[in-house]
Amino acid sequence: MEFLDNLIADSLGGSSFFTAPKKLYKFEKIKQLTHETIKKNPNIKLIDMGVGEPDQMADTLICDVLNEECRKSENRYYADNGIIEFQEAACRYLHNVYGVNGLTSSNIMHGLGSKSIFAMLPVCFINPGDICIMPTPNYPILGTYTKYLGGEIYNIELCKENDFYIDFENIPEDILKRSKMIYINYPNNPTGQIATYEYYKKIVEFAKKHNILVVSDLAYGHLTYDGYKPLSILSVEGALDVCVEVHSMSKSFNMTGWRLAFVVGSEKFIKLFSSVKSNTDSGQFRAIQKAGVYALDNCHLVDINRERYSRRLDLLTKTLKEIGFEATKPKAGFYIYVPIPKGVKNGIRFKTAEEVTLYLLANSLISTVPWDDCGSFLRFSVTYEANTIEDEVNIMNEVKNRLLDLNLEF
Repeated sequence: MEFLDNLIADSLGGSSFFTAPKKLYKFEKIKQLTHETIKKNPNIKLIDMGVGEPDQMADTLICDVLNEECRKSENRYYADNGIIEFQEAACRYLHNVYGVNGLTSSNIMHGLGSKSIFAMLPVCFINPGDICIMPTPNYPILGTYTKYLGGEIYNIELCKENDFYIDFENIPEDILKRSKMIYINYPNNPTGQIATYEYYKKIVEFAKKHNILVVSDLAYGHLTYDGYKPLSILSVEGALDVCVEVHSMSKSFNMTGWRLAFVVGSEKFIKLFSSVKSNTDSGQFRAIQKAGVYALDNCHLVDINRERYSRRLDLLTKTLKEIGFEATKPKAGFYIYVPIPKGVKNGIRFKTAEEVTLYLLANSLISTVPWDDCGSFLRFSVTYEANTIEDEVNIMNEVKNRLLDLNLEF
């Protein structure tokens, strides 16, 4: 055994870390397979409807602010726990978009993307043996770091039968007594389900009754369509006492690689979180935060994305239905979540969503994301690259033709 092997933390597998079979992070695996497929088929254009990253650049006005601010000497210093201009802009944004009032800069802390915020949250609350309640399917980072710290995960399946809502009533009492956090994500990735005010109110009541912190992931919160308005759990009276909410600049403002997000909570929570954060990173570049201020104060820029995604979701819903999928346009986000086909006519049978994803990738060069957590579903993203409306229509026609050629059976 080499020197390093017997030093590795048990939470990472200990001495078997380098020899045990590795389960790749789902999206990393899909990216790898997609790149391999492109290399094998250089003459056929792959249609990437898999990992959801905005297909457009951040607005040029946001980029102009970054360009200007990055040249100012006062922005060269460490940002540490953030600049007050960004915190105040986040308060204005929450008021203007979500109608959340009464927040101050002491309720906001920026982060290097929402992923890093979710990684740090368990450090604030989890002791060995504590439980984090996670719906499944989910964005796993909060749960992953809970386990790194010796905590445990209690999974609740988001099933079609429950309209992809969490079933609070059947969580065992012994689980509730040991639980510190519960993760929620609406608008939901991957199911596309949205929250209602009544549902959020129920979650707040649940949290107060059982003394469990609600961690609300609102990454897709601003991307809403067809009359559905952006909704925050913090609009519920008393929610700030028992909830924290994480907002990302990535999806709404096309700022994925900029790594800028923020968490909202009570003053006590922000003091706690800032202690962990100050010992973890030195803050996002001040110029990026100042570009974020411009974005948050010009939230109408998101309307361009909302219009594009809504149009694409209309096209994709129609296309998937014509192929045979059970598809419904979501009211938010940029994914459509559909049950898998049974198989291929007079041919193979599909047992899992992963089998379908691999089959579509190999035989039609269309990339999707599989989910086998509660039933078997495929997630189609409308963040594929297209420059014009005509391009969008042509891509959907190509998707339709390629999938019809497979003779899928539903």
